[in-house]
Amino acid sequence: MNSILFMMALSLSLSIILTVLNFWLAQTNPDSEKLSPYECGFDPLGSARLPFSIRFFLVAILFLLFDLEIALLLPLPWAIQLQTPLTTLTWASTLILLLTLGLIYEWAQGGLEWAE
Repeated sequence: MNSILFMMALSLSLSIILTVLNFWLAQTNPDSEKLSPYECGFDPLGSARLPFSIRFFLVAILFLLFDLEIALLLPLPWAIQLQTPLTTLTWASTLILLLTLGLIYEWAQGGLEWAE
């Protein structure tokens, strides 16, 4: 019990010390170079606040969706070795079918077309 309290006190004190050092040593006088938008060393060509097309967000969401699918299907080879592999394969097939139908729907609606 004492070792747990010691570790908690040590981590708390170390965190406080590092935070105080960060505020104490940090430079708080920004210059014009640090305040300018960074575009690979070139002068900015336009406003940095132009809105993105919604298609970029759609592609990002689709990427996250299919990345999540891979994360859900990754333990499938180990799950097949359980007592009910048919149930596992049914749920995996349902997941793949649902995501495939969603992709077909998005494709049919024209959400993946870049040119209008």
